[in-house]
Amino acid sequence: MKRSIFLVAILVLLVSFCLGGFFLVRHILQLPFGPTNDALHKKEAAFTLDFLIPSGTYLDEKVTIAEVIKIRTTKEGPFYGNIIKGFSDLIPPRYTYLCDLILLLFFFFCYMTFLRVFTFMGYGRALRGSLLLAGLTYYFMPDFSPGKMDDLFFIGFPLVIILLRVYIRRRKKKKEIPQT
Repeated sequence: MKRSIFLVAILVLLVSFCLGGFFLVRHILQLPFGPTNDALHKKEAAFTLDFLIPSGTYLDEKVTIAEVIKIRTTKEGPFYGNIIKGFSDLIPPRYTYLCDLILLLFFFFCYMTFLRVFTFMGYGRALRGSLLLAGLTYYFMPDFSPGKMDDLFFIGFPLVIILLRVYIRRRKKKKEIPQT
C-alpha cells in the first residue's frame, strides 16, 4: 500500500512538473520581445534574446517572443546547411556521392580504429559495429547530397549485414543441436 501511494505521489509530482514547465514556457513566449530583451540587458544577464533578432526585420514593441521565433525560423535556414548546399550545387552529382562515400569511410575508419585499439572486439564484430556507427554518424552529419536516400542506404546496409549475420549464426546453432 505504501509503495503504491509513493508511486502515485511521484507520478503526480512528475505531471505537475511537466504542466508547470509547459505553462511557464507558454507565458514566456507571450511576453513582448523588445521590453523583455531591454530588461535583460539592464540586468546584465548572461542570456539575452539578441540571437533571435532576424536580420533586416523591423520589430515593433508589440511583437511577442513567439512571433520573433516564428519569423526567425521561417525566414532563414541553418547556417551550415546553406554553406553545404552552396558547395553541393557546384559539384556534379556523381562526385557528391563519391564525397559522401569518402565521408562515410572516414567515419568508419575512425570507429574501427577506436574499437580495435580500446576494446577486445574481434575484427568481424568491430567491422559490423563501426559500419553501423559510421552510418549513424553520417545520418546526423551534414552531407553533400540532398535527400534521405543515401542516409537510409548507409544505415540500412550495415543493418542488413548485422541481421544476416544473426540469421546465419542462429541457423548454424540450430543445425548443431541434435534432435532427439
